[in-house]
Amino acid sequence: MSSASTGRRLHFPARRTSSIRGMSGAEQAYALLRTLYVVAPVLFGLDKFFNILAYWPTYLAPVATQIVPLSPQGFMYIVGVVEVIAGLLVAFKPRWGSVVVALWLAGIIVNLLVLGHFYDVALRDFGLLVGALALNRLAVRRA
Repeated sequence: MSSASTGRRLHFPARRTSSIRGMSGAEQAYALLRTLYVVAPVLFGLDKFFNILAYWPTYLAPVATQIVPLSPQGFMYIVGVVEVIAGLLVAFKPRWGSVVVALWLAGIIVNLLVLGHFYDVALRDFGLLVGALALNRLAVRRA
């Protein structure tokens, strides 16, 4: 007799997926996201000082330097410091660091929309923002 005909639900024990060192899928996702949100902000932040990956002042809306009276590159130095700190915060306090990274990405998206260019980058950063929020949910679950 099937479980549908008896009105009972079948219960299966939780099964671990094939995973690295016995980690569950959620643990793997947490490790991957945490690694991403430590490495990416730190590397992007450091690159604000060297402009190897991109010439970062190109991505800055002029209104930013009207509000904060610095050169675009000077502004990028501050951005770089904040990004490195955000990445380190994810490394040591992922529950809070993930929120900081998500808020920072929201600011970058607004900057790009105000700039009126680089909509593809804004969309990519929106995807990263969603990933940071997913990391936050996994970090809260682990706590």
